[in-house]
Amino acid sequence: MTALAGHLDHPEITMLVGPRQSGKTTILKRLEAELRAGGQKTLWLNLDFEVDFHHVSSQPALLQKIHLELGKGGGVVFIDEIQRKENAGLFLKGLYDQGLPWKLVVSGSGSIELKEKTSESLAGRKRMFELSTVGFGEFADFKTGYYYTDKLREFFRTEPAKTDQLFREYLMYGGYPRVILADTHQEKLATINEIYRSYLEKDIVYLLRVEKSDSFSNLVKVLASQSGKMVNYSELSATLGLSLSTVKNYLWYLEKTFIVWKVTPWFTNIRKEITKAPVYYFHDVGLRNFASGSFGAIADSDAGFAFQTVVHAMLKERFPLADKTIHYWRTKDKAEVDFVIRSGDAVTPLEVKYRDMKKLELQRSFRGFLDGYHPEHGYVVNKSFNNEVLVGETRVQGLPYWELIFEEAFPIV
Repeated sequence: MTALAGHLDHPEITMLVGPRQSGKTTILKRLEAELRAGGQKTLWLNLDFEVDFHHVSSQPALLQKIHLELGKGGGVVFIDEIQRKENAGLFLKGLYDQGLPWKLVVSGSGSIELKEKTSESLAGRKRMFELSTVGFGEFADFKTGYYYTDKLREFFRTEPAKTDQLFREYLMYGGYPRVILADTHQEKLATINEIYRSYLEKDIVYLLRVEKSDSFSNLVKVLASQSGKMVNYSELSATLGLSLSTVKNYLWYLEKTFIVWKVTPWFTNIRKEITKAPVYYFHDVGLRNFASGSFGAIADSDAGFAFQTVVHAMLKERFPLADKTIHYWRTKDKAEVDFVIRSGDAVTPLEVKYRDMKKLELQRSFRGFLDGYHPEHGYVVNKSFNNEVLVGETRVQGLPYWELIFEEAFPIV
């Protein structure tokens, strides 16, 4: 919320986007309350409600409402669920270009209108902030009553059993706020089911005009069952009975609505390394588990893939900007590394192992990457082991997963 509040002094439209039920409204409501407490005038409109939607029927209608509530002396106008407004990008562009004295703050779920059309319509007129579901650090902070907020890393080091218990819960249920707040497994299950059904019925069927919602849902289930594995578009097409172009369109929809991330391969030698097949990871491990039928009860055989999902989300949270990109590596000989972080010309490999390691274990594939590319640093992310060895020219460190949260423990130049 600090970054959002800091942008209020800028003239551009402040736009908060993210998955349905990820807490966008709560954050903006809190921001509005702080502004009101500081003596600023605000107007709140939620386009999920017909009475508020009426006020955005046209630009003059909205300006009339703003004049009535805020007068001419400025203030902040919050518009929640802006994706409900058809041609939202052009609507907001027309308002911004009038040079009005009011600051616009809008939010919405990841509809194509917001993610794509506003990029063109509002070029140079907006700053977009993306909100994901609750990460493990924030989850642990909440579960411990915020008592260790300023010393969370020390808590993880000192209380390994409690940390493992918290992480196991997070690994099973994920980070949707309403799921976290639900007390029982049945309540959590009902909540994640409602979130998923709402996503299909509102974002997919209504907003994206996807007619075969069952086929779309089946695609989500297939992706969840092979999360972290390379995706073959032709195999998906045959499995789902959909055309190749439809499969690719649906995958694009899933990316743009904050359900999955696409991870592309990293390579330097196009003849030796696989070049096109992507890997998909879910934004939220709880939704991934729900779609795969393992919500709240992950089998040992599936825990490693769920762990990779969480680690990828941690990496995305740490490196949200385009100056550092996340890839995977695999050769035609099937040597592979789970993640490769590219920063300029430098690369950093990460292998992910969901187990308590007693010593640093380096697989042949990981050693092959080190021998071939001589990175300065490499990491083996695991449950608890923390030690460093020199392998050739590379400093390889065993890193407990929770260290990914802290920049000082996991620096990438």
